[in-house]
Amino acid sequence: MKAADVFTKLDIELKPDPSRTVIRPFSFGYPAAFDRKPTRAQDVARRVMALDETTRDRMLKLLLASMQSRHRHVDGVFLRRFEEVKQDLGTDVVVERDRLLIGAYFSQEYAFESAALFNPSIVTLPDQDAGDDSVRFLLSLRGVGEGHISSVTFRTGTWDGGAGLVVDSPSEQGVPPRIDSDDDGWVKMRADDSEDVSETVIFPILPSQRSGVEDLRLVRFTDHDGVESVIGTYTAFDGSSARCELLRGINERTFEMRALAGSLASYKGMALFPRRIGGRFAMLGRQDNVNVWLLYSDDLYTWDEGMRIMGPRYPWEFVQIGNCGSPIEIDEGWLVFTHGVGMVRGYCVGACLLDKDNPAKVLARTPSPLLFPSAEQRGGYVPNVTYSCGALLHKRRILLPYAIGDEYSAFATGSVDDLLSVMERLG
Repeated sequence: MKAADVFTKLDIELKPDPSRTVIRPFSFGYPAAFDRKPTRAQDVARRVMALDETTRDRMLKLLLASMQSRHRHVDGVFLRRFEEVKQDLGTDVVVERDRLLIGAYFSQEYAFESAALFNPSIVTLPDQDAGDDSVRFLLSLRGVGEGHISSVTFRTGTWDGGAGLVVDSPSEQGVPPRIDSDDDGWVKMRADDSEDVSETVIFPILPSQRSGVEDLRLVRFTDHDGVESVIGTYTAFDGSSARCELLRGINERTFEMRALAGSLASYKGMALFPRRIGGRFAMLGRQDNVNVWLLYSDDLYTWDEGMRIMGPRYPWEFVQIGNCGSPIEIDEGWLVFTHGVGMVRGYCVGACLLDKDNPAKVLARTPSPLLFPSAEQRGGYVPNVTYSCGALLHKRRILLPYAIGDEYSAFATGSVDDLLSVMERLG
């Protein structure tokens, strides 16, 4: 068998949908050279409150009529936004109608996946009820909208281990999470208004993320006490620098995020092992932008210890190699999907096998790519890119969601045995 024949591509594709929007904060001010009092925000609030009552009532009616058809509990969203900005408005007494209007002026409707829907990751859902031969899953995707800002959106679905894949239709709603607290380094987000996980949109909320929350790599992590949780590592980009941050799912409507610390944390593409190795947390990364690194931590949040374990070996990865998601534990070791960059900055997907007890030891690698830009899947927002942020194992079968051209996502299935058969064993 050839490496290119290991996976069978399915017909299902997930493409960006500009009709899916979320209401997010909108802020504005004067350029520094024109900064003055009253502020621009204060001027806007005063203009609203200076309108006659008939005009304000008509504006409120038009606002709610248009927004309520696309967003649930929209009046509550605008009222909460008013509460966020009221201390900057220089006014004390504001009736509810004006709070709604002012909140709307400081909000924007944002099409979070209008340009791209790509770099998927996947884990099983905790409560399985699909039957013995099928598995329910949670899929995360990177959505790109106006300003090339990246957010995280979700889907659910069912896979039978073969060609039987169903991705549930997403809700037409998009719901931003509420920021509940910032304790012990964690920022808690509650999506109380989400009635389905596909409605929850995690867009940049911290200064470190102002230009994007990118490439979430999900893993179902089991700690040494047997407690399971869904954890994701993602890249926070502020417009000039990138760092790794952690997302932890409390349930389908509550999430926590925090920045990672340490000398090896300010890099892209880190992926957590699904359990401790030798009593310690472990990750894969690409700290030097070229090679795969193995990292260790005693507390999950501080990453100072690491080593290079694998570098470019084959022509399709001569520029760089990195992980395509968290390692998957199989009988033979740790199965890791990788990406390689070669000629004309082409991104291909391969795989390697690491020793189960000592992941620094690389046992085998695919000398040829498993998935690569094909003639019919070569174009896109960024041409010649095939990429993934994680795969799903079910009864020795693999479901691999992958991105095409940094624009849309597709799926392929294959068997572990076929994959191992095309690997080159290393001494």
